[in-house]
Amino acid sequence: MSQQATDGIVADPEQIEFGRKLFAGSCEFFAGSTKLENLPPPGLPEIAFAGRSNVGKSSLINALTGQTTLARTSRTPGRTQQLNFFNLGDRMALVDMPGYGYARASKSRIRDWTTLMHDYLKGRVTLHRLCLLVDARHGIKESDETLMNELDQAAVVYQIVLTKADKVSRTALVEFSKTFDAMRKKHPAGHPDIIATSARKNIGIQELRTSLAALAAPQQFI
Repeated sequence: MSQQATDGIVADPEQIEFGRKLFAGSCEFFAGSTKLENLPPPGLPEIAFAGRSNVGKSSLINALTGQTTLARTSRTPGRTQQLNFFNLGDRMALVDMPGYGYARASKSRIRDWTTLMHDYLKGRVTLHRLCLLVDARHGIKESDETLMNELDQAAVVYQIVLTKADKVSRTALVEFSKTFDAMRKKHPAGHPDIIATSARKNIGIQELRTSLAALAAPQQFI
C-alpha cells in the first residue's frame, strides 16, 4: 500500500527545505495557450496539473506557491479554458490545464480545449510529470481512467494527487491506496506514490512540494 496517501513522503530535511524555498520564491504567469501552435517554446521542465472540472486544480497550485490569486479559482466548473504556464523561479514551469468532465461552456469550446490538453500531454517533450488530481470524496472516475490509459500508451508519467482529503476519513484514504495498488499493473506510467492533499487545511502540501522540487534538481537527491 502506498504510504504517501496517508503518512506523507519520507524525505530528508535538505529535500524538504529545497522544496520549501523553490515554491516560496518567484512564480509568475508567462503564457496562455488555446491552440497547440501557440504553446510557448519548450524550455524549463514542466509539471502539469489535470483533473475533472471542479477538482481543485487552481486551489492546489495557489496552495503550493503560497499565492492566493496566482491561479484562478471559481465555484463555476470550466473557468480555466486554456493552458496557463507559470515560471517557478526559473527552475520549472507549472501548467494549469482546463478541467475535463462537466463544465459550463459550449460543446465546441469544451471539445477544443480537450483536444488541446490531450495533444499537449502526448507530445510535449519538456513535460516531466502530470499531477492527475482526483477528488478524495469520489475516487477515480471513468474519465480519469480514460486519460490514464492514454498516458500509459504515450509513456507520460503521471502521479495521482488526491484533493479535498480533509473531507474524508483516514480509512477512506487507505482504501483508495489499496484500490490504486490493485490497478497499477494496468497503468505502467502511473507513479507508485499517491499524495493526499487539502488546499484548505494545508494537508500534503509540503510533501507535494518536496516531490515536485526534486524534478527541478534531481542531481541533488540521487
